[in-house]
Amino acid sequence: MGICAKELRHYVVRPALKHLGMWSPTAENLLLGTAARESGLGFHLKIANQHALGIYQISPRMHRKVWDQFLATQPELSSKVRGLASQREFLAHPHHELATNLAYATAIAWMIYLRSGTTLELIGKDDVRSMGRLWYKHFHSRNPGTIKSFCDSYQKQIIESGSSREESDYFNQNADIRSCS
Repeated sequence: MGICAKELRHYVVRPALKHLGMWSPTAENLLLGTAARESGLGFHLKIANQHALGIYQISPRMHRKVWDQFLATQPELSSKVRGLASQREFLAHPHHELATNLAYATAIAWMIYLRSGTTLELIGKDDVRSMGRLWYKHFHSRNPGTIKSFCDSYQKQIIESGSSREESDYFNQNADIRSCS
């Protein structure tokens, strides 16, 4: 088992999104679902024979693309993202931040969605299938898995997580997992 979904939500994902000025319940749930699908909420920080790192399994190549092709043209936003990175480690080993710095990795994962032009206004915070479609379409270009695998990961690791039943009910009162089948 990886990181407790409740703690990841409250201590990492929500604060990182708020730091960027981009928090919404849907963005929060999309990133939790992404971490659940990509790494089992941190069960694996580096999968054997893969280059990707961290709870979101972001490759060094994608990390560079986010900085060189997206953040380089947005100084205010890049400053906010850089503010989440470690002072020295980022300069010495920037890609290691994806595995060792959860807030920074969360910001970069959000930038992957943001750079695609994704808007969440039309997606409900409980529309897991639509979040799965966004993940499938925008998060990885090679072998992303299936929308169903995203929904299954969300169901098992977010909704049915080891946190209290009340927590699951509170955050996912209306989550529509049935449409993921």
